Amino acid sequence: MTSFRSAPGTALTDTDRRAGERAAHRLAALLGGVGVLHFVAPGPFDSIIPVELPGSARTYTYASGVAELATAGLLAAPATRRLGATAAVALFLAVFPGNLNMVRLWWDKPWIMRIAAIARLPLQIPMITEALKVRRLS
Repeated sequence: MTSFRSAPGTALTDTDRRAGERAAHRLAALLGGVGVLHFVAPGPFDSIIPVELPGSARTYTYASGVAELATAGLLAAPATRRLGATAAVALFLAVFPGNLNMVRLWWDKPWIMRIAAIARLPLQIPMITEALKVRRLS
């Protein structure tokens, strides 16, 4: 069984590197797909941008789409994978207020939509831990 907690200065095994590469590719695919959706179907993303933010919701939607696509690209390339993993952690933390806002906005929606909005909140944790794993193994 492979440990993902290498001691400082310890060389990574081939198994560790492969696990990090697979995790990076999964995150890159997720971020790339969602990043494209920000441009193809921006309406749902616009709708969860907090109104308290200055400027246009569409600007935030497009900016986060660019950030997701850029992060996906960084994760996909071995030379920039560690930077991409750090960017992914920052991105997942940065979009969390939008997820909280979605819960607020959807509180009066049908119960299935409320559950979906609430379920998104803890899903940030495995995405952040996966990005940290990629960073550690890159």
